[in-house]
Amino acid sequence: MTNDASQVERPLLVIGWHECISLPELGLFDFAVKVDTGAKTTALHAENIELFRRDDQKWVRFTAPSIVGTPGQTCEFPVFTKRDITNTSGSPESRLVIRTPMILAGRRWKIDVSLTDRGSMVFPLILGRRALRRHNIAVHAGKSYLVSAQPNLKGPKT
Repeated sequence: MTNDASQVERPLLVIGWHECISLPELGLFDFAVKVDTGAKTTALHAENIELFRRDDQKWVRFTAPSIVGTPGQTCEFPVFTKRDITNTSGSPESRLVIRTPMILAGRRWKIDVSLTDRGSMVFPLILGRRALRRHNIAVHAGKSYLVSAQPNLKGPKT
């Protein structure tokens, strides 16, 4: 048995292929994502990605996506790693990856998130299988929002 709390066996959680998550360190709460077990790494829409050094370590500054009711904001994180990732059109690209806590269905753990331009995509984040493994989660490919409320994707009426 390991001392890592994330490794404690939890009951199976069945989620839909669309759910809402929170990334509290990015100021993003209860926003809709696409769960994609075909993608290894989670990818977040980020703009103005800029690498810099702080205390002799690599850091990244970027603008997090604007979510309904939340304007995009500038975030700074230490770079966790850099990965070669195949994008949605099948082309390899090198991406900066950060590690940050995620909350899904009341469960919280750290995930790796690659930063990329997803501006043309419906969902600002695609949740890859590495974020779900070892957390006793199954994805129901035919259902959405099994553990979260369906969000208002259009925002308030004006």
